[in-house]
Amino acid sequence: MAAYLQWRRFVFFEKESLGGPGEAGALLPPGISACDSGRGSLLCGDMEGNVWFLPRSLQITSFQAYKLRVTHLFQLKQHGILVSVGEDEEGINPLVKVWNLDKRDGGTPLCTRIFPAIPGNKPTVVSCITVHENLNFMAIGFTDGSVVLTKGDITRDRHSKTQILHKGSHPVTGLAFRQAGKTTHLFVVTTEDVLSYELSVKDYPRMELDTHGCGLRCSVLSDPSQDMQFVVAGNECVYLYQPDERGPCFAFEGQKLIVQWYRGYLVVVSKDSKVSPKSEFAGRAADVQNSDKQTLTVYDLYNKFIAYSTVFEDVIDVLAEWGSLYVLTRDGKVHVLQEKDTQTKLEMLFKKNLFVMAINLAKSQHLDSDGLSEIFRQYGDHLYNKGDHDGAIQQYIRTIGKLEPSYVIRKFLDAQRIHNLTAYLQALHLQSLANADHTTLLLNCYTKLKDSAKLEEFIKTSESEVHFDVETAIKVLRQAGYYTHAVYLAEKHAHHEWYLKIQLEDIKNYQEGLRYIGKLPFAQAESNMKRYGKILMGQVPNETTQLLKVLCTDYQPNGEASSRAEGNKANSEEFIPIFANNPRELKAFLEHMTHVQSDSSQGVYDTLLELRLQNWAHEEDPKVKKQLQVEAISLLKSGRFVTVFDKALVLCQMHNFKDGVLYLYEQGKLFQQIMHYHMQNEEYRKVIEVCELYEDQEPCLWEQALSYFARKEEDCKEYITETLQHIEKKNLMPPLLVVQTLAHNSTATLSVIKDYLISKLQKQSEQTEEDEQLIQKYRKETARIRQEMEDLRNSPKIFQKTKCSICSSALELPSVHFLCGHSFHQHCFESYCESDSECPTCIQENRKVLEMIRAQEQRKDLHNQFQRQLQCSNDGFSVIADYFGRGVFNKLTLITDLPSSKSSAPIDAGLQRELLMHTKRPS
Repeated sequence: MAAYLQWRRFVFFEKESLGGPGEAGALLPPGISACDSGRGSLLCGDMEGNVWFLPRSLQITSFQAYKLRVTHLFQLKQHGILVSVGEDEEGINPLVKVWNLDKRDGGTPLCTRIFPAIPGNKPTVVSCITVHENLNFMAIGFTDGSVVLTKGDITRDRHSKTQILHKGSHPVTGLAFRQAGKTTHLFVVTTEDVLSYELSVKDYPRMELDTHGCGLRCSVLSDPSQDMQFVVAGNECVYLYQPDERGPCFAFEGQKLIVQWYRGYLVVVSKDSKVSPKSEFAGRAADVQNSDKQTLTVYDLYNKFIAYSTVFEDVIDVLAEWGSLYVLTRDGKVHVLQEKDTQTKLEMLFKKNLFVMAINLAKSQHLDSDGLSEIFRQYGDHLYNKGDHDGAIQQYIRTIGKLEPSYVIRKFLDAQRIHNLTAYLQALHLQSLANADHTTLLLNCYTKLKDSAKLEEFIKTSESEVHFDVETAIKVLRQAGYYTHAVYLAEKHAHHEWYLKIQLEDIKNYQEGLRYIGKLPFAQAESNMKRYGKILMGQVPNETTQLLKVLCTDYQPNGEASSRAEGNKANSEEFIPIFANNPRELKAFLEHMTHVQSDSSQGVYDTLLELRLQNWAHEEDPKVKKQLQVEAISLLKSGRFVTVFDKALVLCQMHNFKDGVLYLYEQGKLFQQIMHYHMQNEEYRKVIEVCELYEDQEPCLWEQALSYFARKEEDCKEYITETLQHIEKKNLMPPLLVVQTLAHNSTATLSVIKDYLISKLQKQSEQTEEDEQLIQKYRKETARIRQEMEDLRNSPKIFQKTKCSICSSALELPSVHFLCGHSFHQHCFESYCESDSECPTCIQENRKVLEMIRAQEQRKDLHNQFQRQLQCSNDGFSVIADYFGRGVFNKLTLITDLPSSKSSAPIDAGLQRELLMHTKRPS
């Protein structure tokens, strides 16, 4: 009784009475003896043998089922089959009739089977009946304690078999079939015990469950919400049974009259007067005489509360149909108990702040997740307002996924309940519903609480269980100074940039940062070395240089051996800026690259050259300087500076690297530049050597050398003399130009050029004598030729040749003779002649002479023709350009007269000298 009194009472049902046409409002006929419901109707049997149907329209109908009375009705829920027990004659002779309500026989349902309900040969009264929904089992209980089981098709005599299943000494008060899969059990309850039979096994094994029984109509089978348990209501307690054991017990006191199961509720009709089950079995006459008020109570066994309780007078039965409970009373009235909707029930619980009960009710009513979440929210708000923040946060956690997190977060930020907020944020992350802001807030909570253990637990989850934004977590931990945790996250989740940023900028663990880069994939290792290379070079130069060497040659993560023929290679030139403050490491890096990778980019060689020249220029030790000079020259001679000749030359000139400059001049065939370089350094002997070395390529070097020595005020007689010897030998300058060139040198006296002039004059004299001899020779030859011409015109020519001038054979007729004295066989002449009028032997020489004559005539007329065209043309410049294009002015003879003015003489003479020096002369 104590447990019962502690259950809360609610009004979850609404009561309504259905009125009839009479003044009393009775819907049912008098003398009702049996009731049931199903297939859309309430069914009643009366003491006159009629079966009444009350549909939802309340238009009651009936048919005559028995001649005397109806005692029991059982309506199957899934079939239109009604099983009734009644009497057609006086005495104890109950008949079982099976009616097919879907078929009619003259206006009444079709009776498909009739058989007597007698266990053996002993007449006895039927106390209860039940039928399995599969129509293969029917059990009938009797007052003598026996149970008859019919197996097979219950609608036909031919296909069914009847046997006595149970014999006992106590009246049977209740029967119920329980189907679980392919297993069928039959519960049997008497006034003194509860049993179960397994009908799926041969011999129907029996199990005694309890030694407490109940009265008629005080047992019922529950629905799946209570696992299809068999409910037995005694006067002291209500017991629940499984087929093989007893279940829970509920202390509901009071004399139980009727028990019904409805949608998870246990409906009990009871009265306070205590009467033993045996006396109650005496029949319904006692109920008619006893008109005490009866209490109908609706219990929710799952949530442990009373859903409804009310008082009726003379309840005949309680039926469930059309989604409601119908209470039939002896006065013929029908009362409806309509369950309120779930939301209404929840609101009633909310008003009483019964949130736990509301949650349980919602779950038992299978409310959706949105509805449950709203209950949790309201419950959380209630606890929060009461100050129970720990309880409130637990309810808010149950709303995750439905309730906006900011609703909860704002509450606990305002209340400064960091512990509770942390718990909520943890749950939010576990369900993978947290965003970056939530992660930031949670980590800030950990850091403010200095809860390192929780922080480590949060970040050290396995990779498959990460419920937060890793990058956000790294940022927050770094900002809070938890570098170790941030580095752990960055390394675990491969956030390489964050790992290196923290290691190098915050922790300053340069060795570890460099090691980490060395195990990254090529592309990431390359990008991070470009980003952090300068920092690493400043702190760990040797290790950084070594990593760069590997990165630019054959990179493999972790230094593993390459499984391919060739690994990844970075562009070494892109890493040169990293060595801005480390020239020694830069030199080692560049030398390594040029050694192992001869096809390195041009920038590598340019930088290495510049670096070697800088080291050479700043070195003071002669031995080391010599070695550096050799290295620089060897690099220049490597052939890598052909395409960047100017750049290499500028570098050598900037560092005053003489050997390199001269080498590059020589490679570029800049012989004049070589000589000018020696001139600038006043290396007179070197100037002479350059002229001797490159005179074949550029003969004008000697002229420039003479001009250079002539401008020197020092005593350069030796070099001038040597220069003049080569000029004379090569006939590079006219004597007059030589004299003009040396005229402005105060130290060059006549003795310097005396030998040159004497030699020149002697040669000119000898040339003059040779020319005069040639003139005399040509005159004699001309006179001889003229005489021959005269003889040919006026005197006969005698041909005395006896041999052919071509084949040297004796001449035979016919033959051909020429005035030049050559004779030929006619056939030889025809074979070799090019013209019938020209001698084959003399033709080549004659043509040369004719061409010389034509050329002389053309040159004779060229000046006059040029003058005429120039005078007649409107565009004189185009005429001159045309003659220049035809090469007419290629050979020029410059005749220079010394000016009379003394003041302008040096300028004019210098200008003439430069013009003469830069004019190409015939060798």
